[in-house]
Amino acid sequence: MSPKRGDLSTETRPGNTVRITLKIDVDTLRGTLDGVPALVDLLGRHGAQATFLFSLGPDNTGRALKRVFRPGFLKKVFRTSVTSNYGLKTLMYGVLIPGPDIAKRGAGAMRVARDAGFEVGIHTYDHIRWQDYVTRRDAAWTRREMTRAAQAFEGVFGEPAKTYGAAGWQTNAHALALQEELGFTYCSDTRGTTPFMVEMGGRRFHCPQLPTTLPTLDELVGREGITLNNVADHLLRASAAPLPCGHVFTLHAELEGMAYLGILDRLLAEWRARGDTLGSLGELYRSLNPARLPTHELIFGRLPGRSGTVAMQGEEREPIAA
Repeated sequence: MSPKRGDLSTETRPGNTVRITLKIDVDTLRGTLDGVPALVDLLGRHGAQATFLFSLGPDNTGRALKRVFRPGFLKKVFRTSVTSNYGLKTLMYGVLIPGPDIAKRGAGAMRVARDAGFEVGIHTYDHIRWQDYVTRRDAAWTRREMTRAAQAFEGVFGEPAKTYGAAGWQTNAHALALQEELGFTYCSDTRGTTPFMVEMGGRRFHCPQLPTTLPTLDELVGREGITLNNVADHLLRASAAPLPCGHVFTLHAELEGMAYLGILDRLLAEWRARGDTLGSLGELYRSLNPARLPTHELIFGRLPGRSGTVAMQGEEREPIAA
């Protein structure tokens, strides 16, 4: 029997177990040097796979302070103890201290993740510049940023990246086109519920999107009675909700790799105990039937606990007649 429209996965999963795909965004030099090795060790102890997505250019984290007038930004700063989690020195990079080159200073830590058997890919070149400007920039600007990231990745790992996940879930149509040109097999730039192909501005793109489906810990902590003591319970309940291809959980080397490491330890143990599969973006992609992926419009919208807007999975589009 041929698969029906919407039958995305080629797998049959037993019982009520859930696929949990772990996507790790590495934003800063500190996250690369300290958070990545800690995560490699913790994931290894739990027998979990994951995808590490690296920032590969200058760490200009301090420039994020100009977001102070963005709705919700200050609330998030106070809710999530940004200074203690990221460190004062990191928050001065690009403002009072020149932003260090993450790929040059952190190449060894990046290769530790790859050599331990984890999938690695590109997050961005300059995290702050991409997150704050990409939605308003042209094709030349976008190409320059993505090409720099691709070249830096090859410099660290000696081969091209197969996957990419945009910083801050920010993108534009030029970036989607470049993902095809640069040869990425699958990407994770969006928030949504199921893997999909993208339509944006009336154009259809051919690199599958594997969207983040779960809220991040920093979006949850400090909201609606959620604390560091009970945030794991909230996420465990959310991740038990069935979705056709399971869930994608985005974590950060600067948080789950450091101050939130104990929370992640509990999450991994609980997911394992209930029989869930803990895997990478690549494993999720290989479980799919790409020919059956639906096409959805890419839109921008707001999420609870996050300032500004993010790229999101919009309405499904009708297939193009053969």
